[in-house]
Amino acid sequence: MTLTPLKTPIVYPEPDGSPMAESDPARDYLIYGVSSLKLYFQNRRDIYVSGNLWLSYEQGVPDAVVCPDVFVVFGVENRQRRSYRVWEENGKTPDWVLEVTSSSTHRKDDMEKPNIYAQMGVCEYFQYDPTGDYLNPPLKGRRLTKNGYEIITPNPLEDGMLSLPSQVLGLEMRLLPDSRMRFFNPQTGEYLRSPSESERERVQEKQRADRFAARLRELGIDPNLLD
Repeated sequence: MTLTPLKTPIVYPEPDGSPMAESDPARDYLIYGVSSLKLYFQNRRDIYVSGNLWLSYEQGVPDAVVCPDVFVVFGVENRQRRSYRVWEENGKTPDWVLEVTSSSTHRKDDMEKPNIYAQMGVCEYFQYDPTGDYLNPPLKGRRLTKNGYEIITPNPLEDGMLSLPSQVLGLEMRLLPDSRMRFFNPQTGEYLRSPSESERERVQEKQRADRFAARLRELGIDPNLLD
């Protein structure tokens, strides 16, 4: 009797519950990138926004994996995932990727990942160096062409700001005078806020309105008459 050898199941990377070590700036911008873009695309069921998630891009090859800081995929269901496996998503790879980079990760972010992302067909790849360790200026963008990635030329704005347009997102990535990065919506003329930033502004606006109403009452004026 011939015994058929047992096949070892392929194990792809998944979260193990251990916290991933991040610097304060990297974590802050990872959270801002994911949360602000999720809020921006919240009404779209066919756009998936995530970050710091294992992304396996070749079936049967567990080492064919990356973990983008922030990424956006168009044309897939907007739902929670433990990991992203391209072959389980009808072959859809990310359309847009942001890596929050530093001197300790620049070799991988500048050399290894661009090759991987280009092969995957990632249309736009951005890097942001919040501490200015090695990128000058701290924001860099690349757009995929038939000849590979080409650098996106930044547009200088007033007050020393720079703007890099993202054709994929329909947004601008702006480098502010204090070197902070923010998404800017050219249609509304507003910067994208994270949910926590939006809530903080709502609370501050309510506090201002309450103080104004209290001052009117001190003057003997009913605030309701001004509505």
